[in-house]
Amino acid sequence: MKEEESHGIVRQRLAEKMAGEITLSEKPGEALKKWRLNFEIAQTDLSGYLGVSPSVISDYESGRRKSPGTLIVSRIVEALLEIEAQRGGQKIHAYEGMLFTEKTSKAIYATYEYTFPIQVAKLASLIEADIVHKGIEKPLYGFTVVDSKKAILELSSHEFQKLYGWSTERAMVFTKVTTGKSPMVAIRVTNLKPGAVVMHGLRGSEVHMMAKKMAEIDRIPLLATTMDIDEMVAALKKYSEYHVME
Repeated sequence: MKEEESHGIVRQRLAEKMAGEITLSEKPGEALKKWRLNFEIAQTDLSGYLGVSPSVISDYESGRRKSPGTLIVSRIVEALLEIEAQRGGQKIHAYEGMLFTEKTSKAIYATYEYTFPIQVAKLASLIEADIVHKGIEKPLYGFTVVDSKKAILELSSHEFQKLYGWSTERAMVFTKVTTGKSPMVAIRVTNLKPGAVVMHGLRGSEVHMMAKKMAEIDRIPLLATTMDIDEMVAALKKYSEYHVME
């Protein structure tokens, strides 16, 4: 199969995945926002491409405007993918492995998707974490707890990207960390970047300065915690339940 045809199939499958998730979501605006953030596309860029006011996109994402129908969702999805393609399409390519395989990596200890996003400060509070580097504040739509040694030693860069699930706007929690350098190096060489990184098993003062420097370069929030791993996962999952109850 020619490379152009392969890229076309990936893009079509990804468009179907995105449109389906947004349309079927109980909170389509949140799902739309998640995908826009996944591709790091500003509301103004998306609205400009679509020829509408930025407030239209903002209203859809916040729920102030009636949920978009399938035709509008399709237009928005195609706009997001076209803008990303014009930028080089690296993020589209990064999703290829997720689209064509459902195999779960043995490196994943736990993974979870949020209906409502969590902020980094709230995340830090829930898992009793030190904030090593504040980075750029982004809403987090899930988390993945990863065995850092298995992920770094056994996974290729392509396979490593599968750890993100369907949203890069998530906290990537690395366990069995000694200094924090190796996980940050692995993140630096991949096209997809997580919304936040948590080093499990270290206090903030124990994270290597090189790891902190790489977080600063990529502008990724970097946290460190020594909370029991099962307690940490339970606390993060309960956040979603409490949010719904509120």
